[in-house]
Amino acid sequence: MHNMASTKEIKSRMESVKDTKKITNAMYLIASTKLRRARSELEHTRPYFEALRGEIKRIFRTAGDVDSPYFYPMGHEEPLDGTYGCLVITADKGLAGAYNQNVLKKAEKLLAEHPDTKLYVVGEYGRHYFQQHHIPVEHSFLYTAQNPTMQRAREICSILLSAYERGELKEIFVIYTDMESSLSSAAHSTRLLPFHRSYFSTSAKEKHEKAVTAPFEFIPSVTAVLNNVMKCYISGFIYSALIDSFCSEQNARMTAMDAANQNAQELLDSLSLQYNRVRQAAITQEITEVSAGAKAQRAQRRKEV
Repeated sequence: MHNMASTKEIKSRMESVKDTKKITNAMYLIASTKLRRARSELEHTRPYFEALRGEIKRIFRTAGDVDSPYFYPMGHEEPLDGTYGCLVITADKGLAGAYNQNVLKKAEKLLAEHPDTKLYVVGEYGRHYFQQHHIPVEHSFLYTAQNPTMQRAREICSILLSAYERGELKEIFVIYTDMESSLSSAAHSTRLLPFHRSYFSTSAKEKHEKAVTAPFEFIPSVTAVLNNVMKCYISGFIYSALIDSFCSEQNARMTAMDAANQNAQELLDSLSLQYNRVRQAAITQEITEVSAGAKAQRAQRRKEV
């Protein structure tokens, strides 16, 4: 009786693992579809972003001493004192390995180094985490981290730049996940503003860039043109960070679900082996009992004869 109950329990457990495997497999397929779509968006974004950076470099080659609020003052490259702003990009949900935890660790490191930091958070996971840990959030972008758009990037850029231009934020950081390849991604903490001038200087390796053969004419002024281009560049950077993070999230979820599928299969194999052993033991027990009963009956008959 005990063995029969055990086979029933094992069978029930196997059904439960099979149901879980269906879910993890479906999540893997959904993540791979989203990743494919987001990757093509990323490929379309990067050329625009690189072209803008190239134009800013050309302006610097023409007027390297230009004054702009988006850059450290000439000759000053040290971190500034005051309140920092930090855009933290997380996912809307978990089940993506260490994807969210890696971003949150970077955010906590920045908060530890510079406690006077205001957080601007994208993604339900990050919002929930900071709320749980009683860490105040300056601004939660209530739209989803799924399917980022340029419009959303512009809205985020506008909120951050308004605070920066009013002098409320001295430096702005973005913490996001960069998908370096299909096999690896890493959480990055990048200072978005102010820029070091050297970031837009042309290195010896970049000889292929267009040479400035004639001086540019800037209307109304070089500062106005640069500031306008910088706003586009910052929106582009945020959009690229949103898409990069989204790609990394889907990639991390695929890896996590693939591991879950393999674990489920190993568990099924183990349970199947256990099930067969218990079933065989039950059959052996029954045969032994039948055999012993038959033997007892034969002995009884011999006594009677």
